[in-house]
Amino acid sequence: MDPGFSLSFAVMKKQNRSLLILILGLLSAIGPFSIDMYLPGFPSIAANLNTTVEYVAYSLSSFFIGICLGQLLCGPLLDRFGRKVPLCIGLVLYIIASIGCSMSTSVEALIAFRFLQAIGGCVGMVAPNAIVRDVFPVQENARVFSLLILILGVSPILAPTVGSYVVAAFGWQYVFIVLSVVTALILAAVVLWLPESKKPDPTFSLKPKPILNGFASVFKEPQFTTYAIAGATASAGLFAYLAGSPFVFMTLYDVTEQQYGWIFGAIAAGLISSSQVNNLLLRKYTSSQIIRTVLLCQSCIGIVLVGGVLLGVLGLYGSIFLMFLFLSCQGFTFPNSAALAMAPFTKGAGSASALMGALQMCFGAIASALVGILFNNTAVPMTAIMAGCSLLGLTILLVGQKRVQYKARNEDVQAESLELIEKC
Repeated sequence: MDPGFSLSFAVMKKQNRSLLILILGLLSAIGPFSIDMYLPGFPSIAANLNTTVEYVAYSLSSFFIGICLGQLLCGPLLDRFGRKVPLCIGLVLYIIASIGCSMSTSVEALIAFRFLQAIGGCVGMVAPNAIVRDVFPVQENARVFSLLILILGVSPILAPTVGSYVVAAFGWQYVFIVLSVVTALILAAVVLWLPESKKPDPTFSLKPKPILNGFASVFKEPQFTTYAIAGATASAGLFAYLAGSPFVFMTLYDVTEQQYGWIFGAIAAGLISSSQVNNLLLRKYTSSQIIRTVLLCQSCIGIVLVGGVLLGVLGLYGSIFLMFLFLSCQGFTFPNSAALAMAPFTKGAGSASALMGALQMCFGAIASALVGILFNNTAVPMTAIMAGCSLLGLTILLVGQKRVQYKARNEDVQAESLELIEKC
């Protein structure tokens, strides 16, 4: 970064620090709002487009696929062309795709526009992390990220609640109109007040081979593959819940759009609260201990949830309670799996971060698609996939931890051998 850039940031941080963090937080919230805000409208969308709720859920899967692919594209583009240009182009694409969603007259069109919406919106998930690293000193990054997470954490609570009232008052199409208007305001803030934090780098290669080589080097690290894949697999249970919960609550249990919004928000609050409890547990336990215990507990809860659904003994409140417990476990899984997966990287952290996010969205897309494929007019597909994701995540974790420990022992032996050779 040249001196002019450094000076402008020094001034900016003193005068507009709060505004910058607010803009970055709003960018980060685009993804969660895009996922959660239209969920209460699933029955209305299905009725209006002459289809079924399970087919509408494919629009959620297409969004996850778009986010997965988009994150892998955004990282290199942000390094090559700077931060603002790709960010602005992505937001413009998001706005156009959102308007396309609102004008869709078939479920196929909605699925296609949701994919484009994700391609445009994913830049809001990648760019803020890069900008924080550009602008703020390293010792301040953790605090800034905590503030961004606070804004991000409110999104799953507000989005479905706001969406439920918009659907009830104006219709499902206006959910996407609201998203496009809000994103247009965020785009205006980016253009007017967000400084360019990194000059374009024409030497950065956008050829597939160097990019793929970088990702391949990340995958060679056993600790990354263990915790990133275990975490992504376990988190796919959340995406299965996102895809199946509108049908389960609003069709099977006959709750209104507004009631669904409040139920969704209450369950999301459990996830956010558990993430704060995780910070307290880390004072006494390691991340590897916490994630192993939590995945075991989540697997047990998932089995009880499936059993209760099969036996028909849960009812609305029993289902809400067990889903609350199940998804609260994600508040422990997310931060610990991410921290352990990223720990080996002093270089290539950007590639590792993009790859980890892509894995989460890819597995989430598969889980949400399976909910639609296995749909049978009951809650069994959703709950079975939720339980299966946690069980598979636990299995991957236990097997992978042995690989990580084996590698660590080998490295210790090699270090001791070198030390003996040097002494001789």
